[in-house]
Amino acid sequence: MKTIAIDFETANEERGSACSVGLAWIENGRIVRVEERLIRPKDMRFSPFNVAIHGIKPRDVEDAPEFPEVMDEFADDLRDATMIAHNAAFDFSVMRASFDKYRQSYPQLSYFCSVKMSQRVWPSLPSHKLNIIAHHLQLRFVHHNAAEDAVVCAAASIAAAKELAVEHIHHIPEKIGMVTGRLHATGYAPCTMRKR
Repeated sequence: MKTIAIDFETANEERGSACSVGLAWIENGRIVRVEERLIRPKDMRFSPFNVAIHGIKPRDVEDAPEFPEVMDEFADDLRDATMIAHNAAFDFSVMRASFDKYRQSYPQLSYFCSVKMSQRVWPSLPSHKLNIIAHHLQLRFVHHNAAEDAVVCAAASIAAAKELAVEHIHHIPEKIGMVTGRLHATGYAPCTMRKR
């Protein structure tokens, strides 16, 4: 079972403006590979608000490939993978909007949300933002760097699996009453929580 944490940064308020992606592969309870790619957004409009968050400027992505080329590099990895994102509703809407912008079909994969997961696993934390979870797990990281965010998301999922005493990360949703989201060529289903 392929398990990959993913994080996108966007150039502006539009979901289809991905300017960076980070991925962290998980195998046997360990992070085994981390990749980060800059992405040249189609319209190259960067909002000062977004730049202030992640520090990526238009000049940084001038020579970067556009979204389809970046995703193409990881197509085999994403196919039939279990993906995890911290606030999956955001990251997978970025993925969908970006594929839509280029009129490309979505990869087939399932995904779950590490925010929803951490709310169930660590209910007493003051918040379930990535930096709070990183502090709880004693991880140092550069927040809003796509690769580092993906690594913390992956590490949180590994820690949650241990806490829940499940053998594999992809068993977490079942254990906490989460319905995994799905992307497929013709559409998607969101990640949700069953009512307790």
